[in-house]
Amino acid sequence: MTNVLIGLCCAVFVLGPAADLNRMYGTGDALLKAQTAYFERWGVVPLELWSGSLRALITPLTALFVHGSWLHLLGNMLFLYVFGGMAEARMGRLTFAAFYLIIGYLALLGYAAAHASSNQTLVGASGSIAGVLGAFLYLFPRARVTSVFPFLFFLPLRFPAWAVLLFWFFLQWQAARDDPNGPGVAYLAHVVGFALGFLYAWARYRRDSVGATRGNDRATEGESQP
Repeated sequence: MTNVLIGLCCAVFVLGPAADLNRMYGTGDALLKAQTAYFERWGVVPLELWSGSLRALITPLTALFVHGSWLHLLGNMLFLYVFGGMAEARMGRLTFAAFYLIIGYLALLGYAAAHASSNQTLVGASGSIAGVLGAFLYLFPRARVTSVFPFLFFLPLRFPAWAVLLFWFFLQWQAARDDPNGPGVAYLAHVVGFALGFLYAWARYRRDSVGATRGNDRATEGESQP
């Protein structure tokens, strides 16, 4: 299911105007207009979401498969690829798919509630993926993940998942506080998604035996995924 979600996001992006691969959308100003119309149609516009329109209420789902640029797409898909497989293996395919969609919907809804008067369009799967990260933190806190940091000359270093994910969450939380008006990256959606993902995993799996819940928590993404 992780691969299916990645494939869907990539296919939607490549076929849409943001990829700038389909000449039917034109070039120059025509392309910019097509991109704007595309994002407004399939993305979340908080001001419209609370207008009561049925179409607008569906956009928190459609927005999960729309991305604004190649960098936006590849960054999200990388996180989903690294952390999604192990979370899916623990939850099961159908549960993981439902979790991904519901958490993503609620994350975008939370962002829209906090910026109800905004007419900025919001797209991307980062709310769902933040939920995956939150669930991963609870399910596999001692798994080791490879990370690179620019200030360390991009050296690949391995850290416990709990350290990497808590550091990531702190950065999102701080960014959301420093940018309360909402335009740009929807950090608040990341915070909401991460928190909901963690809470879901805690509520669903806290009664499982330690061996069943954390039997693989020393595995690394390199051992379980390419």
